[in-house]
Amino acid sequence: METTQAIKPGPKPKKDNGEDDKRRRVRPETKPKHPILKPHEHRPKD
Repeated sequence: METTQAIKPGPKPKKDNGEDDKRRRVRPETKPKHPILKPHEHRPKD
């Protein structure tokens, strides 16, 4: 029997000085710079 495993993301990359790289996070103070994603529409199934 085969088992299915979920893809687990690895740790956040570190900067040269050893701190966590926070570029992948949207902080409240930078949120106005990021556009809101438009809602996507599903195609009806045939």
